[in-house]
Amino acid sequence: MRIKWLYTAPLILGAGSFAWAAPQGSAKDGKAVYDHSCKSCHGMNGEGNESLAKMMHAKILPLGSKEVQAKSDAELKKDITEGVGKMPAVKNLSVKQVDDLVAFIRSLAKK
Repeated sequence: MRIKWLYTAPLILGAGSFAWAAPQGSAKDGKAVYDHSCKSCHGMNGEGNESLAKMMHAKILPLGSKEVQAKSDAELKKDITEGVGKMPAVKNLSVKQVDDLVAFIRSLAKK
């Protein structure tokens, strides 16, 4: 019985600590990425650039809206790196920068 515990304890303990080790982005660092790569279309605070949306015949949802916030982190990352609708992909971002950008977008959630 003791031998089984010795072999399974690291697996059980390791599984619990793995979830805590998942990488998370920094909203503060994400703001810098946003200001450089996203602000011109999505506006100063993620509310969307209305004049650009009209010109492009597109709808730019506020990033703090329920529709955007309902997306999973993976969906947001895909939208950022591959583009969605008329929004082109944001190129040349590191994995950390994308994580930071997602964290910043999450910080815009309407409360």
